[in-house]
Amino acid sequence: MNNQLLIKEKLQAKLEKIQVKSDGSPVTDLKLDKTLAEEIEKLTTELESVNPNLNPLLNATFLLEGAWQLQYSTAREIRSLVSLPLGLKLGKVYQVIDVANKLFFNLAKVKHSLGLVSGYVKVTASFEAAKDDLELLPNKRLNVYFDKRYLSIEKIAGINTPQFNPFKVIPANNPTSRTATLDITYLDETLRIGRGGDGSLFILSKSNDLPDFTSSI
Repeated sequence: MNNQLLIKEKLQAKLEKIQVKSDGSPVTDLKLDKTLAEEIEKLTTELESVNPNLNPLLNATFLLEGAWQLQYSTAREIRSLVSLPLGLKLGKVYQVIDVANKLFFNLAKVKHSLGLVSGYVKVTASFEAAKDDLELLPNKRLNVYFDKRYLSIEKIAGINTPQFNPFKVIPANNPTSRTATLDITYLDETLRIGRGGDGSLFILSKSNDLPDFTSSI
């Protein structure tokens, strides 16, 4: 087994170990002790150093296409979703990418702890390839422009509620003093690692269980 696969297996084993819930919701560093969070960061950095697609925007955009499920993050926006009010609990979080049209959406499934209500929050966005100051061509950095935020209730007490799907659509927030960016620091057929412009970490795995949303970008 080569070094890349070995490190990847170690990281995935560590992520599976911290997935204490069966609902597929992502884990954040705030839910872990400092030592474990540091171990995940170390393994992530090691895997990034053996990235098989160093220039994903030049020669591996086809790998970005489709639905990805968020497994772990240190981002502020994900941390805030983990602690929702009114008995609401975060479920699976997805990112669905349409490479040809340079569009994507983030979708977070939400449900009440007693099953009273279920729904989702969806944020649509566009992106463009960018380059940092040391690069001649764009190879791993995306500029991100958030568009709209959809708040939806899919079911109340188990009954479908299409009239509330969505019940609110508002402009999405973008940073005021900078353009939001995402660096794709590792990419293969089943795993993607990204770093936000604020240093936040995102680890995602390729997903095939989001049939109702993949065509709604």
